[in-house]
Amino acid sequence: MTARSSNSGFATRPRNAESWIKSPDPTASGAAAADLYTARLTVDITLALRGRIKIAAFQRGVTVADMLRDLLAREFPDADGDRS
Repeated sequence: MTARSSNSGFATRPRNAESWIKSPDPTASGAAAADLYTARLTVDITLALRGRIKIAAFQRGVTVADMLRDLLAREFPDADGDRS
């Protein structure tokens, strides 16, 4: 058998979970600061509502994700009133 090469940057356990979660993706060097810190949100909805959302996004010429991000930003603005 051949010896395993040490690849210390791949799939290593982070030492501090909080700093690891908040650390930016190293491949996203040119992105805006707000885009560096994203999280996935899962919401259970009916098939009918999903269809209505997809149709509305198509009619507006935007993606479902962008449309829902804008909606959530309007409904839940930052404490200082920033809506981005």
